[in-house]
Amino acid sequence: MTETATRAAPPKTSLPRRALPALLGYVGVRALGLAVLAAWSAARGTSAHTLLSARWDSLWYARVAGAGYGHEVRLPNGDVHSDLAFFPLLPWLERLLHALTPLSYADAGLAVSASASIAAAGGIFAVADRLYGARAGVCAVLLWAVLPVGVVQSMAYSESLFTALAAWSLFAVLSGRWVTAGLLASLAGLTRPVGAAVVAAVWVAALVPSGRTGSADGPHGALLIPRAPAWRRVLGAALAPTGAAAYVLWVGHRTGDGLLGYLDVQAGWRNGFDGGYAFARFVGGMLTGFPSALAGVALILGVALLVWLYVTGVRQRQPRALLVYSGVVLALALCASSYFGSKPRLLIPAFPLLFPLARALARARPARAALLVSALAALAAVYGALWLNGSGPP
Repeated sequence: MTETATRAAPPKTSLPRRALPALLGYVGVRALGLAVLAAWSAARGTSAHTLLSARWDSLWYARVAGAGYGHEVRLPNGDVHSDLAFFPLLPWLERLLHALTPLSYADAGLAVSASASIAAAGGIFAVADRLYGARAGVCAVLLWAVLPVGVVQSMAYSESLFTALAAWSLFAVLSGRWVTAGLLASLAGLTRPVGAAVVAAVWVAALVPSGRTGSADGPHGALLIPRAPAWRRVLGAALAPTGAAAYVLWVGHRTGDGLLGYLDVQAGWRNGFDGGYAFARFVGGMLTGFPSALAGVALILGVALLVWLYVTGVRQRQPRALLVYSGVVLALALCASSYFGSKPRLLIPAFPLLFPLARALARARPARAALLVSALAALAAVYGALWLNGSGPP
């Protein structure tokens, strides 16, 4: 049986109204995180505003927004850090907002990120609500908000923007809106290299029919993607890779290295795909000493949890598009030889991994669920303040 089909009766309330509790809860969690960060930074004599808007990758995005591409830093060891590693959609939006308002490029980045994070929360709710109902949708959004590295959602980084585009593209897939899905996937491909995950999800859903997915207790019963003309599926699939392909080809033309140009740029940052070898060596090195061995064991348990969540999603028959998307995000985050301190934030877009936990939380008593989420929000706020006031970039 294919995903072509019958529709259950739609929910009686509109999507924005159903999403409102999730969005209010999300804003509350993020406000708590920012308040704790401000207090912690003030006690240390640092600036929370600077940490959020003008450190690490934020500086590169703001520089591209203000001066265009062409900046690079040559390190003593011979590495070349080029701004061509940063995809253009976020700096384009920063430049646009700077032109329309008195905001600096850095503050424009914060404004884009704040707006995008709320849009991302709405998209996560929409996907979970369609599959499992509004209560699970609220729980999914709150779990995404209380991620230990959730503070990145409020930084002038591209994670929130990418997650918003990815979530709404996946929702468009589940709704049978193939052209919209392809256009949003194209924009996601202009935001981060992991845009390939959204492209793969659209391709699989559009070109490889599959069976019933989701939960029978969701608002649409066991989900079937609505029927659509074949040309819409094909057009959506064709549009999906255009953003990423255009940027990669442009970088290759600019560097003179053709299709390998972007890979060479990433190599200058010591970024590459090695199947997880460098990460395994990093964890193995941590296990040889104390107290680093405790952190190494925690990393192993964290990876095991991620794999368990993915397998649980398979067993719960998540839509194939979501499984492909979260699988690619997970593989690229764990199997790349990038800066190891950044791996947790690279997993922020993998929100479908939270759905098994969201379903379990939705079945709990409201008081218990609220207490758990409140405790996690407090822990995430403290961890985020400690993390951003640390020595390395997130």
